[in-house]
Amino acid sequence: MTPELASGAPRVRRAVRALLLDGDALVLLRRTRPGRPVYWTTPGGKIEPTDATPEAALRRELDEELGATAGPVRQVFACGEQSPGLHRLNTFYVCRLATMDLSRRHGPEFDDPANGRYDVDLVPCTPGGLASITLIPEMLAAYLHDHAADLSGLVP
Repeated sequence: MTPELASGAPRVRRAVRALLLDGDALVLLRRTRPGRPVYWTTPGGKIEPTDATPEAALRRELDEELGATAGPVRQVFACGEQSPGLHRLNTFYVCRLATMDLSRRHGPEFDDPANGRYDVDLVPCTPGGLASITLIPEMLAAYLHDHAADLSGLVP
């Protein structure tokens, strides 16, 4: 039994995620995993102990997942998700894509084919465009339903 389960306290996983704009579209990852319906998510991931700041973690994740760099970032949304034994704290930052070279993608998610596919999609950053996909987490989908039109003006 893990210490978290023995104590009854869930693990806390802090993550940073990019609302990465390329023109009027969001850069999203279409996830195809065995035994699960296809869904879309934002690039990003866990803040590692070696990351100097949350922004440094975000920039590292963009490099790993997309071979990408972004301009200035601004925090715009945060949400928590709970599952048995795990509490995820996600912080979302809006930014503009500066460069992307998918041939530079690297990281543990790409090492094991059992993780499924991480395809890159450009989805119109509009309520209609986003309503046509299954975006997770659901709280982000609800936020973007109300604020998609505002994102471009929030980029620093």
